Amino acid sequence: MRVVGVSFDDPATNRAFAAKHGFDFPLLSDEKRLLALAVGAADSPRDAYPRRVTFVISPEGTVEQAIETTAPREQAGRLAGQLCSS
Repeated sequence: MRVVGVSFDDPATNRAFAAKHGFDFPLLSDEKRLLALAVGAADSPRDAYPRRVTFVISPEGTVEQAIETTAPREQAGRLAGQLCSS
C-alpha cells in the first residue's frame, strides 16, 4: 500500500507542513485544483479547500473506493487494516 497526500498549497508550504507533522509519505500540490476537480474533491477552481476524501486505487489505476475522510489521523491505519484483512 502507498499513501500520497494532495493539497492546494504550493510545494514549499507542503514540505514545511509535512516536516512539521512528520509525514512519511509525499504531500503533492494541486494548486490549480485540476486533480480535485477531476475526482470530485472540489466543485470549483475557486474552492479554498478540497473535501477530505481517501481514494483506494488498484495497481491497474482503477478507483476501487472513494471514502469521505472524517478522521484523517486514523484513516490510513483503518484502511490498511481493512485491506489486509480482505
